[in-house]
Parts: sequence; C-alpha cells; structure tokens
Amino acid sequence: MNITISEKNGTVIGVLDGRLDTAAAPQFAKDMEPLMAKANLPIVLDCTKLEYVSSSGLRLFLTLRKKTMAEGGSVTIKGVNAEIKQVFTITGFNSLFNFE
Repeated sequence: MNITISEKNGTVIGVLDGRLDTAAAPQFAKDMEPLMAKANLPIVLDCTKLEYVSSSGLRLFLTLRKKTMAEGGSVTIKGVNAEIKQVFTITGFNSLFNFE
C-alpha cells in the first residue's frame, strides 16, 4: 500500500495505490499523517489504484473524516472501483463521504 501526497490550489491530494488491508493499515496510518496535518483544507483521496479496503482501512478513512470535520476541512473520495464502493455502501460509510 502506497500513498502519494501533493497539494494543488489549496487542495491536498492523496493517491492511494495497492491494498489497504489489515497488514498495511498500521503503516498507512503513519503515511497519512501529512493529510491529518492539513485537515483544515479540502482533501481528495484518489482511489483509482486502490484494489481493496478492509475494515481496518475503513477505520482510517473515518479517522481522517473526523479530523477534517473538527478542523473545517473536507474529504472527497474519487475513483473507487465497484467492489470498494460496495464496501462503503454496505457499512453505511457512503453517506459519510463525498464521492466523485
């Protein structure tokens, strides 16, 4: 699991690549610290290359959302495949995030 973080026009962009499973979640939590530090800004998570997300991965999405809500930012998720979108829907997380 890799994340590449950049900033463009006041928006922080995180490009996720790989599988966000239970084994990858602890490292991903560390790798997403720069996103947490910019929680006052709009954050876009580009999940075009994300292959899988587990419940541990969903927890990290939720942690980021809580932080941005507290600091006045937002999280938009774009490019999720049908299986990942279904996971968000089944868990009810689809109502917590903006999707593009």
